[in-house]
Amino acid sequence: MALTSFADGSLFGTRFGDDPPRVVALHGWGRDHRDFDRCLAGLNAVSIDLPGFGASPAPPQPGGAALYADLISPILDSCEPPVVLVGHSFGGRVAVHLAERRPAAVGGLVLTGVPLLHRAHRKGKPALRFQLGRTLHRWGLVGDSYLEGLRDKYGSSDYRAASGVMRDILVTVVNESYEQQLRAISAPVDLVWGDDDDAAPPEIAARAEALLTDARLTILGGVDHFVPSTAPTALREAIDRRLDALA
Repeated sequence: MALTSFADGSLFGTRFGDDPPRVVALHGWGRDHRDFDRCLAGLNAVSIDLPGFGASPAPPQPGGAALYADLISPILDSCEPPVVLVGHSFGGRVAVHLAERRPAAVGGLVLTGVPLLHRAHRKGKPALRFQLGRTLHRWGLVGDSYLEGLRDKYGSSDYRAASGVMRDILVTVVNESYEQQLRAISAPVDLVWGDDDDAAPPEIAARAEALLTDARLTILGGVDHFVPSTAPTALREAIDRRLDALA
């Protein structure tokens, strides 16, 4: 499908249908708008390349999910309110900020595989050599280039693939948690999770459900983190449910 520009040419993505969009889909880190092709067919919707991914240029400065919400917010002004926001992984981080800030524009959310909260049991500590290097850097005994080399060696695949401002953004967002936003959201939320999601385990979804005013949690058996591509029918059912509630 052809790319369309949004927000005065600062964002790109795909538009579905001929009428003003009722659904806005936001993809995960390292992905692009195409993740939602099978979920949005037949709807009036847009699927955005988030800044720094696909065809959309990177943000001008580092920040977290709140920065991305600022950059995406103009999209809502071209939609038919209230919209359903669909967010996968990183895109869901952005969606909860949008829902908190613009409650009149957002009538429902569908979130999947989103690291909304820190894990109940955090993963193991960083490698001992990295911990030592970080301490030496804090004391001024090694330079930035040495610490960056350790990050390249011991960091995640996403970290190693990122550079410049996108690497700074990744470091910020992976340390964020969204209790405040979840408690503030008044719109109904569908949480659609794969039971084999190891990037954002289902226990995160269960704890998020308890913080939300109006939430429904669906666990999909035998499905991994990438629900938009591995279980698009289940995700579409949740989108349709939110749209039907707005009719």
